Amino acid sequence: MKTFTMDLAGRTLKVEIGKVAAQANGAAMMFYGDTCVLSTATASDKPREGVDFFPLSVEFEEKMYAVGKIPGGFNKREGKASENSILTARVIDRPMRPLFPKDYRNDVALNNMVMSVDPECRPELVAMLGSAIATCISDIPFDGPCAMTQVGMIDGQFIINPSQKDWKDGDLKLTVASTKEKVIMIEAGANEIPEDKMIEAIYMAHDINQTVIAFIEQIVAEVGKEKHTYESCAIPEELFAAIKEIVPQEEMENAVFTDEKQAREENIKAITEKLEEAFAENEEWLAVLGEAIYQYEKKTVRKMILKDGKRPDGRAMNQIRPLAAEVDLIPRVHGSAMFTRGQTQICNVCTLAPLSEIQKVDGLDENTTAKRYMHHYNFPSYSVGETKPSRGPGRREIGHGALAERALLPVLPSEEEFPYAIRTVSETFESNGSTSMASTCSSCMSLMAAGVPIKKMVAGISCGLVTGETDDDYVLLTDIQGLEDFFGDMDFKVTGTTDGITAIQMDIKIHGLTRPIVEGAIARTREARLFIMDTCMKPAIAEPRKELSPYAPKIVQIMIDPTKIGDVVGQRGKTINAIIEETGVKIDITDEGAVSVCGTDKEAMDKAIKYIEIITTDFEKDQIFEGKVVSIKEFGAFVEFAPGKEGMVHISKISNERIKNVEDVLTLGDKVKCICLGKDKMGRISFSIKDCPK
Repeated sequence: MKTFTMDLAGRTLKVEIGKVAAQANGAAMMFYGDTCVLSTATASDKPREGVDFFPLSVEFEEKMYAVGKIPGGFNKREGKASENSILTARVIDRPMRPLFPKDYRNDVALNNMVMSVDPECRPELVAMLGSAIATCISDIPFDGPCAMTQVGMIDGQFIINPSQKDWKDGDLKLTVASTKEKVIMIEAGANEIPEDKMIEAIYMAHDINQTVIAFIEQIVAEVGKEKHTYESCAIPEELFAAIKEIVPQEEMENAVFTDEKQAREENIKAITEKLEEAFAENEEWLAVLGEAIYQYEKKTVRKMILKDGKRPDGRAMNQIRPLAAEVDLIPRVHGSAMFTRGQTQICNVCTLAPLSEIQKVDGLDENTTAKRYMHHYNFPSYSVGETKPSRGPGRREIGHGALAERALLPVLPSEEEFPYAIRTVSETFESNGSTSMASTCSSCMSLMAAGVPIKKMVAGISCGLVTGETDDDYVLLTDIQGLEDFFGDMDFKVTGTTDGITAIQMDIKIHGLTRPIVEGAIARTREARLFIMDTCMKPAIAEPRKELSPYAPKIVQIMIDPTKIGDVVGQRGKTINAIIEETGVKIDITDEGAVSVCGTDKEAMDKAIKYIEIITTDFEKDQIFEGKVVSIKEFGAFVEFAPGKEGMVHISKISNERIKNVEDVLTLGDKVKCICLGKDKMGRISFSIKDCPK
């Protein structure tokens, strides 16, 4: 066993190699503060048959014992991966995948098991570093090292690798991965951070990454294994030469140079059929023909863009596809909007509900236990013209939904301003590039159409990249379509308002980006999102509606003395359930005494609020109440003014005339008006019907 340590952002990062998991290709027991993560990397001996992609799987396993908890549910054991686990695994996958050989088809699994959590040291960061170290010291071919740093911001000051609390409460959640030379991945959520401030934070993280990379290189030098040889799955050059004889470059260019996705696919289908007929006798070539055509198409598109300055659909490099937007297309829902950009079309529906409908989160971060705003993204097969059964949301869908959710969180009103749980759902009607950014635009409009008083409009766009042989030989592409995403080198998504960035997600397929590319992409996306807001979104809906939909629940919030919460709830919930049963409303109460009354009938809501106010107000002299006779005794009657709130009217205070029996004047269920007389000699509150003003 060997132990390596370094100081990282004022805390000790310790890596133990060789103590556990010796049968994995690479394993690292990671300690950062008291956070402990076991990271392993394993690879199969042979390539997986029948695949034309690199089969990499990344896992981030949240063990509840890491925070001293037993999992909930019937089985009392960890179940399927949480949303946070999936998003963390995606952040690890994105920077590491491009560093494996392009012709490598062996299965590779990166597993990160969280065994202990120190709230000062986020386990997600430890897992990111652990995956890089485990892979670098293994015998798996990998063009590393790479490292990751997280940056938060409190009161305008950057914090390197912030604690769980600072990460949650700060104005910036930035993760940056780097190789020795370049930035390779950016993921961010931000509270309208200006572009120049974001760039400063990115390159601060990049500089920190260089110290971590030097640390990893030291580990590899001492304990790293020799990389194993592997069976290359590269396409034979002879096949490429034969394809070009049958389908010249010009024919392939004509096939892909169209602004209609379906037309392009038909053209490629015709070329494929021609080549299948030509190579019918060569089974070895037929087995890889699809990948060969893909590579030929890719090289053609890249050459057209980089050398000829032509995009497949004929647009200028900074031109956005035709835009369209509308609201209120779905009846009876609380809010709806559709955003169309070329052949990408998203319909978003907004639903409002009481705060009791918020999503409970059971995870390793004690600072995050509930989500008030939920954005869900769906990608049915018909949106790309395919026929596949729906299997529920996959990792891609969860990732896209989380990105749009992160984009809009900074502009949502507080619970005090708008005491609702909010859910938006993006339905992909058609897809040809960057549906997550269209989801952001449609979600923003849907929220405004529902009457959610968001602070500012948010839009998003993606910027692509095609690179040449040198660092300064590149072309940036505004609003990439699917083909440019598949064949290009970058998908740089940025969302924001007119004042700053709210989210970033960057995927690349090359070994990093230079600073001019990062700065250029951020500038290009700002220009594009402002154009989208001004020319498309604002004409459809310029600001949030002042009134909620008639189909949306109305919520009125009042504050009560927290010591009176028990009076409102009653023994075993008897009082609050009686109010709910009588009025038909929903009632939520926080520990701070905020009472939210939700319903669609104003009269019923007012009645419930009146009951709550009576229950929580001490009886005082000369107060007038209306109540119901609930009990009759020889000496008087008991009147219920609200569930659990009763007062006694003495027989002498029922009528101006002398009565022998209470039943002569009152019966159970009678509605009466009473005035409070204050306390009697024994300190009891008394009421009068006869002294009540007429």
